[in-house]
Amino acid sequence: MAPKINSDLAALRNYVLADTGAQSQAESTVRLVITHSNLRASFMDIRLDMHMTVDALKRKLCFHCGTAPSAQTLQLKDEAGRLRACLDDDSRMLGYYSPADGFTLHIIDSDPTSMSANGWLEDVSKVEKYEMSEEAYAARDNTYRKYKEGRLAADPTWTLQKEMASRKSAAAGQPPADPVPPKPPAEDDHQAAEAEAVVVGSRCEVEGGKRGVVRYVGRVEGLPLGYWIGVQYDEPVGKNDGSIKGRQYFECGAAYGGFVRPALVRTGDYPPFDEDFNFDSGDEL
Repeated sequence: MAPKINSDLAALRNYVLADTGAQSQAESTVRLVITHSNLRASFMDIRLDMHMTVDALKRKLCFHCGTAPSAQTLQLKDEAGRLRACLDDDSRMLGYYSPADGFTLHIIDSDPTSMSANGWLEDVSKVEKYEMSEEAYAARDNTYRKYKEGRLAADPTWTLQKEMASRKSAAAGQPPADPVPPKPPAEDDHQAAEAEAVVVGSRCEVEGGKRGVVRYVGRVEGLPLGYWIGVQYDEPVGKNDGSIKGRQYFECGAAYGGFVRPALVRTGDYPPFDEDFNFDSGDEL
């Protein structure tokens, strides 16, 4: 037989076991959706005290939408969008107008100079963007462009991906998976000895298997310092027409020309291939 409990304990038991829903809410508060005549956005689930005056409500709403209390006209609408009341007495409490959870409180902004007018608080396209001239940016020292130029001067093969991989390896205490190659010689006679062995007009084969005829031996303006070999390929597997940055070093068809370092060129009896081959090399310009 279950023990009897007095009325106070019964009331406490019922309070503890009562279903209060997913989220508790004080009886004196109401959750309203706030909309504004100048704004597209809605302010969902704003909790308002039913005992606050309309004047206090307007001052609270001012912090959400920027409209001065004196410029606010408040309309209370039900869940179906029907107008239930106009909150036109600043001295009355919000509860006087019988709002319910899910109702909409619509703010009409009567100030023609309001910051929210014409979408100024939501349309970012109306905000003037700061733009820096090319000259001003180039004059700055601590920019990514200057950093990139410095890294490429030290390592022509530098890329941001290699830099990030190197930093990641260093942070993990591991040697770089793809170490940065040593800086190539900056002297103007780089690979001059190799270039002396290459004669213009010779048949040649470039590392990677592409064959052709040597058309130029010497320095190339616009490319790194040192000597280059200009090759006219037998097939359209080149990168240019024998010109670099507008200067023509030898004549050939488009995609039949290329410039490579002397160390990558072998001269000798290299007849043209009888069949088409698909070559691709990232070592030429």
